[in-house]
Amino acid sequence: MRHRSAIVVSIAVIGALSLTACGSRGGKSGDTAGGKDSGSTTVVIGVDAPLTGDLSALGLGIRNSVDLAVKNANATNEVPGVKFEVKALDDTAKPAPGQQNATQLVGDPKVLGVVGPLNSSVAQSMQQIFDDASLTEISPANTGVALSQGEKWASGDKKRPFKSYFRTATTDAVQGPFAAQFLYNDAKKTKVFLIDDQKTYGAGLASTFKGEFTKLGGTLAGEEHVNPDDRDFSAIVTKVKASGADAVYYGGEYPAAGPLSLQLKDAGVAIPLMGGDGIQSGDFIKLNPKSQGDFATAVGLPVESLDTAKKYIADYKAAGYKDAYETYGGYSYDSAWAIIQAVKSVVTSNNGKLPTGDGLRKAVRDAVQKVSFDGVTGKVSFDEFGDTTNKQLTVYTVKDGKWAVEKSGTFNG
Repeated sequence: MRHRSAIVVSIAVIGALSLTACGSRGGKSGDTAGGKDSGSTTVVIGVDAPLTGDLSALGLGIRNSVDLAVKNANATNEVPGVKFEVKALDDTAKPAPGQQNATQLVGDPKVLGVVGPLNSSVAQSMQQIFDDASLTEISPANTGVALSQGEKWASGDKKRPFKSYFRTATTDAVQGPFAAQFLYNDAKKTKVFLIDDQKTYGAGLASTFKGEFTKLGGTLAGEEHVNPDDRDFSAIVTKVKASGADAVYYGGEYPAAGPLSLQLKDAGVAIPLMGGDGIQSGDFIKLNPKSQGDFATAVGLPVESLDTAKKYIADYKAAGYKDAYETYGGYSYDSAWAIIQAVKSVVTSNNGKLPTGDGLRKAVRDAVQKVSFDGVTGKVSFDEFGDTTNKQLTVYTVKDGKWAVEKSGTFNG
């Protein structure tokens, strides 16, 4: 999704390296991963995600998954002499703290990569800072298209703004239209009320949904914007009820989407609400006990259905994390592993030693562009814009108090 504090992961890098995508063990969140190794060289990977606040369920899943990648790499001696340490910084899903975290990470010469953030709006505040320092940033959740393809991408003028920015999540240029095709072709909804929270993620997602839905022949029963901090949606509920819409599409995240959907149902508006990966969280259902039949898209395929994720899921459970890995867990693990693979490549090219000097971050950044491995979520590699080459998505629906897979596939457009 998207678009969202920073863990600091230390990696000591020495010796020849292998290319396995996963290790064998985990640990509890907050532990220092790996044992002491007096011969190791320490580097730091920052992970930025909200660890407190309304979106912390997603952020904690990101943090824990990177922590697991760290411990697995240590346990299997992914790089002989490697040592990982994990620390966390919190951006609370807001741009200003994210920018402060970016500055702090850039200021630490040991930082060679960053996983995060969750929110596209936070990413916007960080990209220039990271790029000026050639510091790699890989988001497991950002879906705002302009982050990687420039502000004029919709007109076909695609230009990568920052060489240091990558993501393992696919973009809203795919997610919004995929949702539109599902609602129109599969759910047979032809009149949708469109609502967004005016944030980078929500507004962008709503826009790409609208373009595809109307192209297919669907009509908009109305359009409204909300404040993401609002929880009383009575005025909009009245408008939706009077519009004759047969579905609501919401561009935003679960803290507002849950109450909005609940208030619609309470008012007798018996139509589904659909959103993107920003609402595909267990907390959406907790906030909305009447969410049965609501829909959400999410990037990639459900990890539970992937053979490549079986070990990750087992390791995550064995590690004893109290928080669920949520929507972006597998993508966070793969983001961290991509940085590790890039560092490995740099070390291998330098006769088994970590280079020193100002060019190290740039070397890691350039190596990330070339990584390719079989990860938790499938093949992990990046295109010329730094976007993931994995364009698959999944539609979920709420059934019996849980998100259930409705349809998986690739956007056809």
